[in-house]
Amino acid sequence: MDSTWFRRFGPAPEGRMRLVCFPHAGGAASSFLPLSRAFGGRLDVLAVQYPGRQDRRREEPYGGITAHADALAEALEPLTEEPYALFGHSMGAVLAYETTRRLAAAGQPGPRRVFLSGRGAPSRLPNAHDRLGSDAEILAAVRGLGGTGHAVLDDPELLDMVMPALRADYGALGTYTWDGGPPLDSPVTAIVGDADPVVAIDEAAAWHDHTTGDFGLEILPGGHFYLDERTADVCEIITNGLLAAGSTA
Repeated sequence: MDSTWFRRFGPAPEGRMRLVCFPHAGGAASSFLPLSRAFGGRLDVLAVQYPGRQDRRREEPYGGITAHADALAEALEPLTEEPYALFGHSMGAVLAYETTRRLAAAGQPGPRRVFLSGRGAPSRLPNAHDRLGSDAEILAAVRGLGGTGHAVLDDPELLDMVMPALRADYGALGTYTWDGGPPLDSPVTAIVGDADPVVAIDEAAAWHDHTTGDFGLEILPGGHFYLDERTADVCEIITNGLLAAGSTA
């Protein structure tokens, strides 16, 4: 396992499918600690650690989705020899999708299923939420979504630590465009909160057009960060989705 890119929150469970999780904009690998614990070893949960945050905070964040997905696909290639699935939330959904496309183009085995959470399909872009310029606009948007603790946003020292990653991530989303390429071969499950202020249900449902495999849409109570309160439901969705894909968790 590439210790630069991936974090595991406990011993590796033997003989379990690997679930690779991609965080949201400004997020870090630790955001998936509750999900990892909720699975209790039924899956081998790996969380992606993007450059520019936590133990990689001295590294320069990636400034574009394309370059980021290129690097992630390269890091993931050695892990594709065993069965795996991907889960991405918000910006992480875009990166999971684009990483899967690159692995397919390189002839690598695809994920058993791709779970795309809190994000509309790229064919529905642009999203006004992605087109933020100033720090004030970014902070207002983050506060509105509730994904970063207000204790961080209200502490000048902590804010100085997280702002470079937030600027880079929102800059990457703001310049991302879908190239109209072929759909994924892997099955896809889209997940969205019923009160998400930036992702409409029909936008999440449009992921159906981006796979030739099985597709499922799951709607859970909550806003953009519904998964903070619905971790058990997300575990059930992932487990059922992998069973539908012919895999066991």
